[in-house]
Amino acid sequence: MTTTTTCALPRVLRHRDAGLYLAGVVVSGFGTSALWLASGVWVKDLTGSDGLAALCLLAMWAPTLAGPLLGTLADRVRRKPLLIGLNLLLAALLPTLFAVDSADRVWLVFAVLFGYGAAGVVHDAAESALVANAVPASLLGDFNGLRMTANEGMKLLAPLAGAGLYAAYGGAHVALLDAVTFVLATGLYACLRVRESRPEPPAGGWRAQTMEGARHLWTHPRLRPLVLAGGTTMLFAGLNGALIYAVIDGLGHVPAYAGVLYAVQGAGSVAIGLLSGPALRRLGERRFAAYGIALTAVAAGLRAIPSDPLALACSAAIGAGLPCVLIAALTAVQRETPDALLGRTAATANTLVFTPNVLGLAAGAVLVELLDVRLLSAVLGLVWLMTALPLFQSAASPSRTATRSPSDANPA
Repeated sequence: MTTTTTCALPRVLRHRDAGLYLAGVVVSGFGTSALWLASGVWVKDLTGSDGLAALCLLAMWAPTLAGPLLGTLADRVRRKPLLIGLNLLLAALLPTLFAVDSADRVWLVFAVLFGYGAAGVVHDAAESALVANAVPASLLGDFNGLRMTANEGMKLLAPLAGAGLYAAYGGAHVALLDAVTFVLATGLYACLRVRESRPEPPAGGWRAQTMEGARHLWTHPRLRPLVLAGGTTMLFAGLNGALIYAVIDGLGHVPAYAGVLYAVQGAGSVAIGLLSGPALRRLGERRFAAYGIALTAVAAGLRAIPSDPLALACSAAIGAGLPCVLIAALTAVQRETPDALLGRTAATANTLVFTPNVLGLAAGAVLVELLDVRLLSAVLGLVWLMTALPLFQSAASPSRTATRSPSDANPA
């Protein structure tokens, strides 16, 4: 086990296309994380409105609701040219924010962020499909874990850089930085050695094609429980996130202490990303996801106890446990889905997994005003823990999961 863990990172980086993909994730993820923070601050400074500032995140996230439809595009054209085109499109779109110099032009920020989010949905679907084609099935778990590590690492570093650049030069220059990262990512994607055949002409309309991805997820005996567990986990993660400031009040700290807890949580996510490949091979997707959910649920419940050391430990545990089901679900979708369906299936899975997070945030914002946070945390942890039980039952053996390839996919 130790040897496998130690060799996971070099094994992925030695694979040329996997290394290029990870470099692209790091570069473009840095720009996206920087812009995410700066856009809200920018709108707040221009308008003085907290509500409009919050809408920046909503504008970027809203296109995810159309994920099944947008993901269909990734199955109708070759994915490498699509990724290159999307990166160049965003690189050309972002500099238009130099025109934003007053409150009456804030609408342009929202328009660009909405387009950014829509392109991101298609980009993620195409990337998931192309990765499954370019990276060996035995490395997918390692790759997805390292991708999570790269994303979380950028979330720790890029917002600080974005805030500094915004303070010195303004929001438009942060957008320009993001545009440059897309140009660099374009060069990395252009270097990929991936052979793609032209997709077969679609047999039906957009609606019929879109539904094929959802139908594949629902009828597949291994994918359905993982995607449902991912959606349930993100629902409860939203509820747990809404309690954070009440937990901080119980500890006797100022709201800025949230930054410490989120940094520790990010460190936990980075660590599990490095270990996820070996863990997936040893446990299989179902048990890996189940252990991650259980760890997260216990940590969320223990937040009912007001203790600084325990709060830090719980944040690290949540950071380590929460990504497990996400990595397991994405890896399973890539392994168990035929290439012709992979774009729309991956996009549909992302929509089903991440949409409940916003619902959880909204519900948590209401509940935290009505009930004691200690009671909420304890009940949440208990209910959350129960959702892991179905994944422990009839879990696929690690050997079957590790050796399965995309050609073994259920054709339903």
